Amino acid sequence: MPRNHKPMTIPEEFPDLISFWDFSEPTGKERVARGAHPYRLRDSDPKKPVARVEEGIFGSHSARILPGSAFHIPRAECPALNLHGAKAQVSLVAWIKREPSPNAWSCQAVAGMWNEHSKRQYCLFLNLQIWDSKEQVGAHISAVGGATPGYKYCMDAAIGATPVPLGKWQCVAITYDGKYARAFINGKLDSRGGDGGSGSGGRNPYRYDGGIFDGGPDGADFTVGAVLRPAKVDDDHREHGSVLANNYHGLLGGLAVYRRALTDEEIRKLAG
Repeated sequence: MPRNHKPMTIPEEFPDLISFWDFSEPTGKERVARGAHPYRLRDSDPKKPVARVEEGIFGSHSARILPGSAFHIPRAECPALNLHGAKAQVSLVAWIKREPSPNAWSCQAVAGMWNEHSKRQYCLFLNLQIWDSKEQVGAHISAVGGATPGYKYCMDAAIGATPVPLGKWQCVAITYDGKYARAFINGKLDSRGGDGGSGSGGRNPYRYDGGIFDGGPDGADFTVGAVLRPAKVDDDHREHGSVLANNYHGLLGGLAVYRRALTDEEIRKLAG
């Protein structure tokens, strides 16, 4: 996917789009979505605004997210993104160009409604580093909000097989249809057999029947580029402190969220 390459299909062409951001707005301004819900992404820390840079996918600009910078929308201001329930579905599609991270050990949250203080719902991640993975696309889904029973963290995710490279535009996506989570890279399901010891029977697609957690009025905000999490979790699973962390590091040229699981063909068309 070359510089300033616009996919042949734009996100608005498929039904059930909630919001699509192309990140054309200047640094320091709210990023306003296209689509049915023009939700406004704001800087999580106004002192560290996400910069607009002169390179893009759906135009000549994109957002450059660095450690300490991120976007968010308060939960009360984006009700359509609050997808939850036993029959909930979701798709997130992002056009990214990764840069080297100073925290190479850390997983990277691209976007979702995901707060690791027991308020997890759905999130597109990179580099989860669980179940023998590293640098791949991850589709994190939670029906319980908290950690997976028996673990310190959420371990439920579809994880691809292909490391997402640095310095090249990529289209990454996740879907959840109520039964399976799936992770895609450049329009293809990044199939991964085995379960990495999880007992799931397969890692991508990943069978997950629980649906999506309902966080209620005090649940997670929608965040882009980072998530809130405890500063530390003890071996006995006690949480300490709170930090904005798990930063994505690089360019973000577009982000689309749908209220259903897109088909493989739709994902392929969006990737161009």
